[in-house]
Amino acid sequence: MADLNYHHLRYFRAVAHDGNLTRTAERLNLSQSALSIQIKQLEERLGHSLFERRGRQLYLTEAGRIALDHADTIFSAGEELIETLKETGRTRRAIRIGALATLSRNFQMEFLRPILGRSDVDMILRSGSTSELLGALEALNLDIVLLNQAPMADSVTPFIAQHVYQQRVSLIGKPSYGKPGAKLADLLTEHPVILPTLESGVRSQFEALVARLGITPQIAAEVDDMAMMRLLAREGAGLAVLPPIVVKGELEAGTLVEFDALPGMIESFFAVTVKRRFPNPLIRPLLEASEDGKTAGA
Repeated sequence: MADLNYHHLRYFRAVAHDGNLTRTAERLNLSQSALSIQIKQLEERLGHSLFERRGRQLYLTEAGRIALDHADTIFSAGEELIETLKETGRTRRAIRIGALATLSRNFQMEFLRPILGRSDVDMILRSGSTSELLGALEALNLDIVLLNQAPMADSVTPFIAQHVYQQRVSLIGKPSYGKPGAKLADLLTEHPVILPTLESGVRSQFEALVARLGITPQIAAEVDDMAMMRLLAREGAGLAVLPPIVVKGELEAGTLVEFDALPGMIESFFAVTVKRRFPNPLIRPLLEASEDGKTAGA
């Protein structure tokens, strides 16, 4: 088997990071045709196309994304060798994780725990809206996305949504609001509430609950960010409708109290991937740990 030509790999890496063949050729003082030949030879050696052209733009294929991960590792190790003369660096693998900007940070930390602190893993974390994250996942710029609702899938974009966790939703507030165990209807009648926005699945569950109880609670705030809901609860703005995992530290410290679990209300978390020929192997331990956690908590 012929050895890999690292000159070809270096040229590929440059084009992949620039995203433009003409600009890279000018920067490297090469003709565009010469640069194209170098990349073509690398594709022939690897047996896969590394780029696809859409109009005038070049986009990495799935094989191209994997090749870029390895190229970055290879040349970073070489740079480290030159700079430190101590070690050539360990083999590291990158995983790109996207999470809904409003998602509980505590949940994210629990989900990532199986790979936290591993010296062979580079985690790249991104946040954004559902549409932004799913677009990046579809374009293979992310390996996995964390959401609180399963996305729609179709034959063109077959998203794979795995239900990784669910948490009861409770009324959370400062101890001064009373003692845990008070009647739910009394709590919701006597105190203002901090709610997620109308787009949230939890909000629709809450609206159904208060309709069954025949009450109209006073709304202190409608918030689309769990971190902000947590801060408002800590400031005593009202009773927050939240999964307890969001305020885990405050509950343990006693600065906030879980007054009542709201019957029938849950917050669900999903890990979303797309079907890939070369899935990132770091996804498996994350999903397996989540599945084990659900089983243990059942």
